[in-house]
Amino acid sequence: MASDFANILLSFRGRVGTITLNRPDRLNTLSLDTLNELRQAVEIFIKREDLLVGIITGAGEKAFCAGANVAELAKLNASQAKAFAEMGQEIFSLIENSGKPFIAAVNGYAFGGGCELALACPIRVASDNARFGQPEIKLGFTTGFGGSQRLVRLLGKSRATELCLFGEPIDAKAALDWGLVVKVVPQARLLEEANLFADKLASYPPLAVKFTLEVLNRASEASLSEGLTYEANLFGLSFATEDMKEGTAAFLEKRKAEFKGK
Repeated sequence: MASDFANILLSFRGRVGTITLNRPDRLNTLSLDTLNELRQAVEIFIKREDLLVGIITGAGEKAFCAGANVAELAKLNASQAKAFAEMGQEIFSLIENSGKPFIAAVNGYAFGGGCELALACPIRVASDNARFGQPEIKLGFTTGFGGSQRLVRLLGKSRATELCLFGEPIDAKAALDWGLVVKVVPQARLLEEANLFADKLASYPPLAVKFTLEVLNRASEASLSEGLTYEANLFGLSFATEDMKEGTAAFLEKRKAEFKGK
C-alpha cells in the first residue's frame, strides 16, 4: 500500500512505514510545500497503530536531502525566517518525540536542513557516498532546524563547532567515526539495511521501545538526577504492561514472545 503526495512518497510494509523525499531533480530539498507534506506524512505514521517503525530517506542516488530551498529562503525577512525555523523545528521534534523510532537512511548529500532531519531520527544509517554538513554559515545565516542543538548533544561542542562554524561537510567514514551514524553500507544495500533495523525494532514490545526513546531523549536535556528519576518512573511503569509480563514469561518458558503493545 502506498500514498503519494506531490513531493513525498509514503509507503507501508507490514509494521514499517517509509517516507521518501521525492524530489531527486531538486536534490530532495525542503521547500515549504515539502515540509508541509512531511508533517502530514509523519502525522499519518504516528496515528496508525499498526505502524511501529519509520524510515526516512531520499529518492535517487545523489541526495538524502540537500537542505532548504535557498531561492525561498532568500525572499524571507527576519520575522518570516524565524517562523520558518520554528516550523521546521516543530516537525523535526514531532519525529524525535513521536514515541516510535525513525531510521534515517541517508543516501548522498545530507546538508543543512537535510542533516538536521537525519539528526531528528534516533538511528542513522548511511550509504558509502553519504556526506553530512551544516553549510548555512557560508550563506550568511545559522542553523535553523535544530542542528546546532542536536549536534552538541550528539557529538559534543568541539565536533558541533567544526561542522557549524566552518561549514565543511564530512564523508560517511568520518560520520561513522564521530558517532553521527551507526552503520555505513554500499548504496545498493542502504534500504535493505534500514529495513533490517526496522524489522528488528518492530519485533520488540512497542511500549518498551516508546519508554526507551523517552528516557534517551530526557538524558540529553535533564540533569543526571532528573534523568535517573524519570528512568526509574518509566522502569516502574513498564512493569504494569501486559508486554512486560509476556516478555518475562516467554523468556522463562523458552518461547518466542507475542507482544501486543499493551
